[in-house]
Amino acid sequence: MKSIKTYLIVIMGLVGLGLFSCSESFLDVAPKTSLFDENFYATQADAELALIACYDGWQRTSSDGDVSFYLLSEVMSDQCFGGVGIGDDRNYQAIDRFDLSQAPAYSDLANNLWVSYYRGIFRCNKLLQELPNITWNGADEAAQLANRNRVEGETRVLRAILYFDMVRLFGNIPLLSEPTEANLPQANPDDVYALIAEDLLFGAENIPADAYPKANAAANDGRITPYAAKALLGRVYLYYTGYYGKSDLVGKVNAQQALGHLEDVIESKEYGLVSEYKDLWPASSIVVTIDEEGRRVQEAAGGYQRGNAETVLVKKFNYTQDYNGNMDGNRWLVMLGLRSYSTFPYGRGWGACTVHPKVAAAFGNGDMRRSASIVDLAGEGLEAGFEKLDDQREYTGYTIKKFTPMSKWEEGEDGSLTLVDEVAGLGSGDFQTSQYQDWVLIRYADVLLMAAELGSANASTYLNMVRKRAYTSEGELGEGYIDAAPNLENILKERELELAFEGIRYWDVMRLGIDKAAVIIAEENGVEVLSGNNADKVIIKADDFKGKKGLFQIPQTQITLSNYLLKQNAGW
Repeated sequence: MKSIKTYLIVIMGLVGLGLFSCSESFLDVAPKTSLFDENFYATQADAELALIACYDGWQRTSSDGDVSFYLLSEVMSDQCFGGVGIGDDRNYQAIDRFDLSQAPAYSDLANNLWVSYYRGIFRCNKLLQELPNITWNGADEAAQLANRNRVEGETRVLRAILYFDMVRLFGNIPLLSEPTEANLPQANPDDVYALIAEDLLFGAENIPADAYPKANAAANDGRITPYAAKALLGRVYLYYTGYYGKSDLVGKVNAQQALGHLEDVIESKEYGLVSEYKDLWPASSIVVTIDEEGRRVQEAAGGYQRGNAETVLVKKFNYTQDYNGNMDGNRWLVMLGLRSYSTFPYGRGWGACTVHPKVAAAFGNGDMRRSASIVDLAGEGLEAGFEKLDDQREYTGYTIKKFTPMSKWEEGEDGSLTLVDEVAGLGSGDFQTSQYQDWVLIRYADVLLMAAELGSANASTYLNMVRKRAYTSEGELGEGYIDAAPNLENILKERELELAFEGIRYWDVMRLGIDKAAVIIAEENGVEVLSGNNADKVIIKADDFKGKKGLFQIPQTQITLSNYLLKQNAGW
């Protein structure tokens, strides 16, 4: 099987022809061309291309629009503030504070996101609808069925991912299980979760374990495996039962079954912990020194590798995105960079998601995750040189290191060095479109912690495997390490630190229940920050969060297109 990246070039051409395009109508999912039915979905080769188009639809949810699921997850969490520039509109502050009075004109905060997700869902539904019409490869019926089930399994897991994001964000969404232009009302969330569970179970049971082995990550990285489906089942189970206060996942999966799927991932031996935490992320893996000219330069090559042993589920990106219709870059990454400022190895960006000081203070002595997760401007000697402080909103001295644009030294013909964007020269785009760091959605460490939380007999081992790695450097376990008892409090604390800034924290907080989440999210007395280099405070009111039940604003455009069949979430 060729890699996803190889196929995307083909798919982009098909998108340009209209094969997977959509029109401006309710949910923006109607096809513009009869090419769907007349000239396509006949052979397995067609199905494979359509499947890659489904992956592309999922990827594009991070490339289309002003906000992504990742950005929303971080801005709404207790670990980040909205940030950005003082001259920017205050829509990120409205998101962070659950308070539309911060930006009253923004009734469409996530309209492009909504459209992108339903476009991706449409692609999945269309392929699923056409599966019976496809001639499948194989010497006999069993082989043909296996090929069909693999394609169906990947497609259904992709649909489950898209719906899981949407139902967590908005709570009340239309449920489309087939391609349609129908104007549908919002479904009961239980019905959405039932489809998610069924899709994930199908993928877990029908995608062959050897379809995309980790040993061939160069080709397989980014593909949906049965282990990704099983890990997702654990995440969905924990979120649904926590947020809705239920004992099982809509009668489809109970706690023991969810744990069993996670144990399957662990017992597969496909995955393992990367030896040093810093090597999970490009920026943190680089060792920096100061050269004779006083420049920050690389002392040693970093140990970061795409498709490493810890990656269970990843959304892939590439640097070939441009302004001519090619869309495969990580558009949200540039939002996280230092405001219009580069200093090796960090690249410029727009200053979103400034880090709450409490996160920097939460790591224990000797915990290597602090320096790998956070850019500490003062601690790294960068604060005095941050020239755009006058333009930065909600400056705290800390930004996200795990996901950040990067810079590099470029040598001129005369031997002089110039600091440029790391993506410079890699494609025809620029630092805004060509960022290509992958988003790892599920790591093996997360699987271990979920299994521990669900009561595995090996809970202590799993929890302390993660903790030991956090205190290990160059193969040596630091003096600050102590074993932790595998109780819920310790496991959740470990998740807070281990998975910081990975788009997970907010949903872990939400599954504690709205009242407990409000205590964590709220900042009633305010947190002191600098905006435009002037004293400022971030105040988040518990009542604003609770009144919205932690859910996000349904775009007004979609409500209007539905002829007001869609109803706005409370508080928005």
